Amino acid sequence: MINELPTAFPWTHGDMTCTGMTLRDYFAARAMGTLIEGRGSANLNQSGYKAVSIMAYQMADEMIKARGQA
Repeated sequence: MINELPTAFPWTHGDMTCTGMTLRDYFAARAMGTLIEGRGSANLNQSGYKAVSIMAYQMADEMIKARGQA
């Protein structure tokens, strides 16, 4: 299940702990850069950014499935 995935970049220092971002969010962020670059950020408007965001999470979900954890 996607909500049970490990996190990316968790850390602990003394009594401070950060769980990090979800692996899904990390994958989506990495995919988003490539998607925006491919479309040209100057050519995107609000609906274009929404479409890119949706595609990034779809790609992230496919990457998670490819890892065999979803």
